[in-house]
Amino acid sequence: MGIESLAYLMEAGEKEDLFDVILKSDCVERGVTPGESILKMTTLYSAIRRAREGYSPEMRSASGMIGGDGAKMREYAASGKTICGEYIGSVLAQAIEMGESNACMKCIVAAPTAGSCGVLPAVLLPYQQRENLSDADMVHALYIAGAVGQVIAKKASIAGAAGGCQAEIGTASAMGAAALCYLAGGSAQAVCHAAAIAIKSLLGLVCDPIAGLVEVPCVKRNAAGAMIAMSSADLALAGVRSAVPPDEVIMAMREVGDKMDVSLRETGLGGVAATPFGQKISKQMSGQL
Repeated sequence: MGIESLAYLMEAGEKEDLFDVILKSDCVERGVTPGESILKMTTLYSAIRRAREGYSPEMRSASGMIGGDGAKMREYAASGKTICGEYIGSVLAQAIEMGESNACMKCIVAAPTAGSCGVLPAVLLPYQQRENLSDADMVHALYIAGAVGQVIAKKASIAGAAGGCQAEIGTASAMGAAALCYLAGGSAQAVCHAAAIAIKSLLGLVCDPIAGLVEVPCVKRNAAGAMIAMSSADLALAGVRSAVPPDEVIMAMREVGDKMDVSLRETGLGGVAATPFGQKISKQMSGQL
């Protein structure tokens, strides 16, 4: 995909469907046919579904901090006692399950990174089931998500080491918000503003993995990112717009990431990684205890 700004998507989306705009761009940039492009994205969506099916509550990560929480959340979601309701509960469960699978070295789809791999599946898979959408619909939504992620990668960053967790969970949330908004019939304007609202909601989020592992607090942040994606999509569908233009929001993310202290950019030196518990786990993992 050769998409370089959300402004371009908003302008081009006034004349034709966003999926068609992005598909054409991908074909030109990679020198592939539409059929080849769609096959690639279909393969990715199939991998997401396989990752969901491959989740096991018995899995545990190398540190022992991660495993089984997704199953707990899914059981609670089905209990009828949740504060948010069963549907939201299923979204939370899916986000955690996918994050746990990544932490336990199962096959996942980086969306856009391994540490943020739970957000997109969490907002898309339950929505497909609830709305009885086809896999083709979901593949189209992945193109929307991919274009948003590409713009953020070009204008800012999708790496926690470069921009903090706002670059990972923040980008994933923006991608999820855009994809959901598109699936729900939102205009190109709504899609891009949904992404901007999501980014602003997570601006400044630090990357502070305990012992440098993509486990804590990473997995649970996927659940938070999914919730922000859903709320951002609904705000945009209601007609709410980001006061700051979407591309300027992305540039603000870049500025915040550049100013973030190195201890808060995936080094495991700050935030929850620097707590007594975090340091204890770090020493255990390095064989010092």
